[in-house]
Amino acid sequence: MFEDTEELLRKIRLGEDTSLEFKAVFFNGKKISGPARKDLAAEIAAMANTCDGVLLLGVDDKKKIVGIPRDRLDDVDRYVSDICEQSIRPPVRYKIFRLELPDTVKLLKPILKVEIPCSLFVHETKEGYFHRQGSSKRRMPSGELSHLLRKRRLTGMFRFEESPIPRSDMDNLSEKLWRKYSGSGKESPETVLLKRGLLSKEENGPVRVSVAGILLCCEEPERFLPSAMIRAVRYRGIKRDGNYQIDAQEICGPLERQIQQSMAFLKRNQTVMATKEPHRIEQAQFSERAVFEAIVNAVVHRDYSIAGSSIRFFMFDDRLEIYSPGALPNTVTVDGMRLRQVTRNELVTSLLAQTAVAETVGDVSRQFYVEKRGEGVPIILDKSEELSGKQPEYQLIDDSELLLTIYSKSMERAGPSLP
Repeated sequence: MFEDTEELLRKIRLGEDTSLEFKAVFFNGKKISGPARKDLAAEIAAMANTCDGVLLLGVDDKKKIVGIPRDRLDDVDRYVSDICEQSIRPPVRYKIFRLELPDTVKLLKPILKVEIPCSLFVHETKEGYFHRQGSSKRRMPSGELSHLLRKRRLTGMFRFEESPIPRSDMDNLSEKLWRKYSGSGKESPETVLLKRGLLSKEENGPVRVSVAGILLCCEEPERFLPSAMIRAVRYRGIKRDGNYQIDAQEICGPLERQIQQSMAFLKRNQTVMATKEPHRIEQAQFSERAVFEAIVNAVVHRDYSIAGSSIRFFMFDDRLEIYSPGALPNTVTVDGMRLRQVTRNELVTSLLAQTAVAETVGDVSRQFYVEKRGEGVPIILDKSEELSGKQPEYQLIDDSELLLTIYSKSMERAGPSLP
């Protein structure tokens, strides 16, 4: 926006509007004292939530070009980058340009021009959700926020899983992990991984790792996506009470490993009873095949653009609960889940469909983690009801999180535990 210098100067003379914001930059010794981090984060998020915008750093609110000291341009550049990547969730995409504009006496002053495209996601800061109204940011009313969230989910063409992770590169990936998806052709690994969507390159920008690349091929994806993990807890009894917590684990690592470790958590924490009549038969609380499908679905279909919310895997004496961040994709409803197949993260789904199930997972009647035949939900419902006599329940919470409850087989009916 405003690529021509004369056009930009004319816009500055006209003043701020919905797509243009001015900020003078102040210093206190080596530190940037203004604009404050939280205020600048809110301004940037408001633009990303509203329309394409430009933030001019080095122009004050009286339309005066005050500039930025040349030896501090790098500091201000990093300040903006840190705010866009660390203080806004999900991170905002941006471009920074260094320009020189004439002040009132025609002396050229360095400024930073930050271009912020209208986002396909809704961005939040610690202060809340903001949008632009005229030349100012305003806190977004709850009704408008809900409308914008639904609109962006339905119309977004850009998939979050393909977006680049700031400050990442191919060195952040494990070769052992990405080799599974690179094939044996003569093309360079970078070229292949770009084609597979595990790397991402913006126009005239550096090659970064995509969200999908971090999730599948990074040993520690939580370094870049802190919420990309499963929090598992086994409670004694039927209430969520920390005083009755038997086992807990933060399950991290690439998605394949998260599925494996979640199944291991299930196996070591579920009750297994046995009977002798007519011969020894062991019965577990839950259908391992059903729980496997439920964990895979949670990992594959959760909304990774939602910050601060992880998958939660809670076990009780009478049930198991799996919370997955994000509303149902597109027009899927809870009632229609058995019959409809819609994928939020198509790239992650496709690559896990090429990943063989590890032997440690157990006999789950799957060769690959995803079969892409729409069988997952029916298996969860049918196998669980077959074991417990009670059908699992799906519940959408506040249009932002899906809860699956799987009920336990009654251990009393299974008979006493045998050595």
